[in-house]
Amino acid sequence: MRITDTSDLWWKSAVIYCLDVETYMDADGDGTGDFAGLAQRIDYLADLGITCLWLMPFYPSPDRDDGYDISDFYGIDPRLGNHGDFVEVIRTAHDRGMRVIVDLVVNHTSDKHPWFVSARRSRTSPYRDFYVWRDEPPKKQQPTVFPGEESSVWELDERSGQYFQHVFYKHQPDLNVANPRVRDEIAKTIGFWLALGVSGFRIDAVPFLIEPPEGVDLGDPHELLRDLKRFLQRRAGHAALLGEVNLPFGEQLQFFGGERGGELDLQFDFISMQALYLSLARSDPAPLIAALTARPAIPSDAGWANFVRNHDELTLDKLSDAEREEVFEAFAPDEAQRVYGRGITRRLPPMLGGDPRRIRMVYSVLFSLPGTPVLFYGEEIGMGENPEIAGRGSVRTPMQWTDGKNGGFSSAARGRLVAPIPGDGYAPQHVNVQQQRNDDGSLLQFIRHLVSRYRVSPEIGWGELEILAHDGDGILAHAVNSDVGRMIALHNFTEVPVRVRVQIGTVEEGTALLDLGGPERIDVEPQGQVEVELAPFGYRWLRVSPPGDSRIG
Repeated sequence: MRITDTSDLWWKSAVIYCLDVETYMDADGDGTGDFAGLAQRIDYLADLGITCLWLMPFYPSPDRDDGYDISDFYGIDPRLGNHGDFVEVIRTAHDRGMRVIVDLVVNHTSDKHPWFVSARRSRTSPYRDFYVWRDEPPKKQQPTVFPGEESSVWELDERSGQYFQHVFYKHQPDLNVANPRVRDEIAKTIGFWLALGVSGFRIDAVPFLIEPPEGVDLGDPHELLRDLKRFLQRRAGHAALLGEVNLPFGEQLQFFGGERGGELDLQFDFISMQALYLSLARSDPAPLIAALTARPAIPSDAGWANFVRNHDELTLDKLSDAEREEVFEAFAPDEAQRVYGRGITRRLPPMLGGDPRRIRMVYSVLFSLPGTPVLFYGEEIGMGENPEIAGRGSVRTPMQWTDGKNGGFSSAARGRLVAPIPGDGYAPQHVNVQQQRNDDGSLLQFIRHLVSRYRVSPEIGWGELEILAHDGDGILAHAVNSDVGRMIALHNFTEVPVRVRVQIGTVEEGTALLDLGGPERIDVEPQGQVEVELAPFGYRWLRVSPPGDSRIG
């Protein structure tokens, strides 16, 4: 299948896969992944069922923040290839039915960006107002994003005698979004990558992007997002905006554009993700249920992006102090596994003690929730972290393809690798793609099956959540209802097998439930109840099949 240029809502039922080009596959043997290597792995991703690749920053950068300190918004890091290599990845992905979105990181630049180099050279520089300057920092400052690493969001530039603002690191000066020229540059950046074939952008740290400089009245700051969305629609009607907005649900609604929409198409559901880990720590789905039912109604063309972990620390900042401590004690008992007082620097399998039952149950939950599932590279094979790498970098290790040299990632000497490979029980000798592709019982094949079930169940992406009443303990029972069908999912958060009676509501006589994981057909009792057995940490996906339904399991 080839992607057409028509406008649709593909993001409502996509399967998104996030990867960092430099850690995915090295084709030229220099120790760093590249676009040529990624092109060699497009068929693997297509076989997995991925429909959208999300590429982390691949732009020129001093690389002091994993590429998020960008020195050229239009360039390609020469270590990774060139624009020709990039376009070849886009073409190959499109040929396999996959779209590609890229990171848009325009709330700041690197201090090595030519704009900032010019800006700090002279107060009369044409780029001076591309950044935020003050003679003195405000007496009341906003907190730093990285506690313990930065003591202030203002830094003195001794050459010009003024302070510049940096919400993140001091080597990442903030762009001045109040400047129309800066807004024009952001639009041109979007237009450039759209012209090369991308299908949208994951916008980094959206609340910081639209926040005007202190003392500047821009009116409604959301007008910037609306402008970007309108520009996107003019240039490529099919393109989407996925936003990183780690705020309470009520505030997130504003970033969709409220009930009328017109801003972000997708937003990560940080609230439910954090509640999931609290539920896992307690063996009780109640926190997750509370989060899911608190989701506000959103525009019909928008959606939630669901994830188990992202490429940063596993943030727990929206939990209470006591709840966060519970999760820390359960999954990060060592202080070295924590960062910034709010997050965990581990991947899921080590946190769950490698228990395949719990790991699979978690991913079953992920794919069954209303919204769009997002995977971080290596999740599909159960990669672990490398505790020898400090901070957030511990989860950004090279992809593990084989049990051979460097996990099949690169032919370079181990000391030349862009990041060291884990040497523990999650090393490539134990966890790799090649072994799992030939093992029907592997996590890779399980994730592949989940993806296929999700892709034939459009009600999950398009439907509305309904929490179902039942008589069991530690059970999450929910339905996803839509015009195109209804699916019921049951998950056991405990290590005890249960037989649970679930109230699914009034159904037409003759309605049955088709097990999407096997051939079983369960008849619905006249009062709208079914009785289902769940193994320890077990799960079931059941399609509601009324009489005459032509859909198959």
